[in-house]
Amino acid sequence: MQIRELDIPDSYELTPKQFGDDRGVFLEWYRADVLESAIGHTISLAQANTSVSRRGVVRGIHFADVPPSQAKFVTATHGSVLDFVIDIRVGSPTFGQWDSVLLDDVDRRAIYIAEGLGHCFVALTDDATVSYLVSAPFNAAREHGINPLDPEVGLDFPVPDDELLLSPKDTEAPGLSAAREAGLLPTWADARAFYDTLNGVR
Repeated sequence: MQIRELDIPDSYELTPKQFGDDRGVFLEWYRADVLESAIGHTISLAQANTSVSRRGVVRGIHFADVPPSQAKFVTATHGSVLDFVIDIRVGSPTFGQWDSVLLDDVDRRAIYIAEGLGHCFVALTDDATVSYLVSAPFNAAREHGINPLDPEVGLDFPVPDDELLLSPKDTEAPGLSAAREAGLLPTWADARAFYDTLNGVR
């Protein structure tokens, strides 16, 4: 499995080695030791989620309070999505910036998104099936969102605007600046302090 850090610190793309023959294909889509070598600790897997989306569906931008927030390990088991990681940590050197990874059932890549980062994806095919391993159970009171169409963030969706489909919750979410002014966003300092506790730094 190959791993590389994305342009947003604390996020990674993972590409598995696939073994195919006339029966099909085998791969390891999650390896705790490979991920630990990059982030400095194992993630405590607390919940697994799956979503199925039609083409054009946008889910996100979602994030949770730090600590504990939710680290996410995400892959597409059917179809394809463009997956975005957005740096919403106030004070981060890449605050407001984003990077993306194509997740599909061909290369079968995964993306790791650390606690405190924003997450969003757009489905590029019908029945796009995305599976997430997360480090903390869902807690509605600690979950927040940013409007994925916020021009300040400027996510580049490879789907025509008139084909995008958002939930009312995501459509009504504030923009990045409004979320910052409301005190909803995590800080770079708080995120780094939490990562240090995970890595055993005193």
